[in-house]
Amino acid sequence: MSECKLSYAELLQIVKVFEASSEFSELHLKYGDAEVDLRKHGAAPASVPLGRKAPEKADAASSAPASPPESAIAFPPGAWVVKSPMVGIFYCAPEPGATPFVKVGQRTAADTTVCIIEVMKLMNSIQAGSSGAVTHVLVKDGEAVEFGQALVVIDPNA
Repeated sequence: MSECKLSYAELLQIVKVFEASSEFSELHLKYGDAEVDLRKHGAAPASVPLGRKAPEKADAASSAPASPPESAIAFPPGAWVVKSPMVGIFYCAPEPGATPFVKVGQRTAADTTVCIIEVMKLMNSIQAGSSGAVTHVLVKDGEAVEFGQALVVIDPNA
């Protein structure tokens, strides 16, 4: 039976992702014998459901990430927005220096991998969920992302 141990580097990565997230004000993690409780200063205890959120169609209220402002990005009508199903680190390519999974203007199929989200050294492939042409890649390589954050925009009519 293997031991579940949390390294110092892994703990620092968890703290970094937690601090970068505006979705969570509190975190309780139990991993093996280690237990970690994090709460942002001044935050009231909150209950946030966990789970994988499927990509959604764009709408005026939720189609753009917090930065840049919504008004700065013009999505095509009926755009498909691929959102992050988890908190983690966004990678646009399978390894440093490799060709990105997708680029603006590239055609995708529903099962095309558009990025990887890393969570505690686990690499999670994120699929497009729709066929069409990529119109926006909204996150920079190596950037922390939040649950539900818009990552890639696809125009299914292109």
